[in-house]
Amino acid sequence: MVFKRRDKRPWWKIVLEFFYPRGGWLRAAHYVRHRLRRLPDPPHKIARGIWAGLFTTFTPFYGLHFVVAAAVAFVMQGNILAALLATFFGNPLTYVPIGVVSLKTGHWLLGTEFLHDDKKIGHKFAEAGQDLWHNLTAVYTGKPADWHGLSQFYDEVFFPYMIGGLLPGIVVGTIGYYLAVPLLQAYQNRRKGRLKAKLDEIKQKRMARKSEGPGED
Repeated sequence: MVFKRRDKRPWWKIVLEFFYPRGGWLRAAHYVRHRLRRLPDPPHKIARGIWAGLFTTFTPFYGLHFVVAAAVAFVMQGNILAALLATFFGNPLTYVPIGVVSLKTGHWLLGTEFLHDDKKIGHKFAEAGQDLWHNLTAVYTGKPADWHGLSQFYDEVFFPYMIGGLLPGIVVGTIGYYLAVPLLQAYQNRRKGRLKAKLDEIKQKRMARKSEGPGED
């Protein structure tokens, strides 16, 4: 394959680079910013894509953030690539605060109690996973399906997270939108200015060569 890696990375290196990419998170952030600035669409369209990506990071659809961000950007007529890049706002450094804010907001809106206990939340994830696996294998083993863990996970984690993530997601997405528009406009104008200056320079050199031509004959 053309894009296949020559050196196969061990599993521990893949995990390590997920939590701390090569060059660090600052370099990764600079790369995302560079890619966003060089997108060819108008600033408002790119900014709508950024809004979609930032909003998506506050949803509980882990593993599907690219799909959700692309769908939201498509509906908003935003730049889909910008939406995908903006989802990197959600990373191992920000997932915990995003999750806590979303869960707290969700339980507050629903009038339920949020128990901030990492062990209990982790236990609910584990129970949901066990139920899912048990119910999938029950099709072949004939055992009765058990939805208790998944039901508890939905009621206490997933649904409050989904409801609670809407408000901070909209706020952060809107802030990102209004910050991105003027920055993108300034960058694109500066880039157009440099391109125009370069074209003018080429044009002047071409005219100078033409004017020198008859005198040499």
